[in-house]
Amino acid sequence: MRLGTRAVATAGVLLAAAAIASVGGSASASTHSAVAKAHAPRVGKFGGIVRPHLTSGVRSDAIGMDGPVGTPPLIFHGGPVMGTRSTHNKVVITPIYWSGTGGETFAASYGSLINKFLKDSAKDSEKSSNVFSTLFEYNGSNGNINYHFTFAPAINVAGFPASGCTVNGGPIYSDNSGYTRCIDDAQAISAIANATAGKPYDNGHIYVLFLPKHVESCFFAGNPGNQACTINSTPSAAYCAYHSEGPGTMVYAMMPFPIYKSATGFSCTDEQLGAVPAIQSPNNNIDADVEISPLSHEISEAVTDPDTTTGWYDSSGYENGDECAYIYGALGGVNGGFFNQTINGHHYLTQEEFSNFNFNGGHGGCLQGYVPGVAPAVTSVGPSSGSVAGGNTVTIQGTHLAGVTSVTFGGTPATFKLVDNGKIKATAPAHAAGTVDVRITTAAGTSPIVAADKYTYS
Repeated sequence: MRLGTRAVATAGVLLAAAAIASVGGSASASTHSAVAKAHAPRVGKFGGIVRPHLTSGVRSDAIGMDGPVGTPPLIFHGGPVMGTRSTHNKVVITPIYWSGTGGETFAASYGSLINKFLKDSAKDSEKSSNVFSTLFEYNGSNGNINYHFTFAPAINVAGFPASGCTVNGGPIYSDNSGYTRCIDDAQAISAIANATAGKPYDNGHIYVLFLPKHVESCFFAGNPGNQACTINSTPSAAYCAYHSEGPGTMVYAMMPFPIYKSATGFSCTDEQLGAVPAIQSPNNNIDADVEISPLSHEISEAVTDPDTTTGWYDSSGYENGDECAYIYGALGGVNGGFFNQTINGHHYLTQEEFSNFNFNGGHGGCLQGYVPGVAPAVTSVGPSSGSVAGGNTVTIQGTHLAGVTSVTFGGTPATFKLVDNGKIKATAPAHAAGTVDVRITTAAGTSPIVAADKYTYS
């Protein structure tokens, strides 16, 4: 087991072939000439840009650091987030697989493993044991974020339009094959809109568009030389994935096919997590195993900053996933099959996600799961009385309830379900007559005794 390390702040960020506009720049076609050859986590409406990882030259491991790459802490910019009570505490994730009519297709096992990861993440919703539970820490103008995912059946789309952007040539993939088609963001939005006609666009739904091998992605139409695209051998190479918001509050993520062992010298994964260089594939499906980490990156960022403007990001524009890209933390398994997440009993390797609580406490800030930074507090209990036999459902309102490990009524443990960071549903246990205190315990401590936590047995 070992600790992951951050990407190099110089050689790994100033890509030999990177091009993204300065933070906050316009995303219109007229701004193409303003694109700079330097990594930035966002440009215009494009956010959470997963930078490629350097695979040659100076290694990130030589830096010996395991901290964020931006300028934390994350700052709230006043807007809505996803998965709050306004959307019934849920985030519905719909994968869309866009294939061609020729050789631009997906292996069945690729979508199967990605769907399994999303289903497992939904199954383990509300638990604090996996990377998505770090979302509990954040809130927005519409309330607290709740980690409660729902997997929507995958949508398969066939047939590509003519390339909107100019295809970059040269070897790209590990087999030295390259791109045959290029899809720009406007084409991606159109494909999502057509595939999801009649489905809701709001802060309770994310649409994740996957591209097959040999399909390049660029932000804009036309010549890619002065804009940002997926990994290639030109100065436009800039990302492995991104997220954004389209028309009508369409929250979406773009997931090009993962690149590794590339002649370009850049990768969508850290290719040396062990003593011997290896691509980590805990499920023996390298393509899907590599794609899962950028996928978790984009989902976490879309939830905390859905419109890429008014959510959570630091003073340099880095979102929670950007801060911890290619940082994995403690690993299990053996080299070639390392994992750091066990979700619904299955192993995955994902980057960590950023925690302001952890960072402000003097730590690195990148975590594999939720670690409460503030002790819970109870603000109301309802109903506030019941039979000594117990058995009735009690709603406990409070603050910092995520990560709850126990609920007690006068010291007697109760069964419970976390609804969101501010609400727990508990079943009152049997207890002798009298008034008791209802207390919540998390890793940060136990709620103090207050007048609002009283429950009377009669």
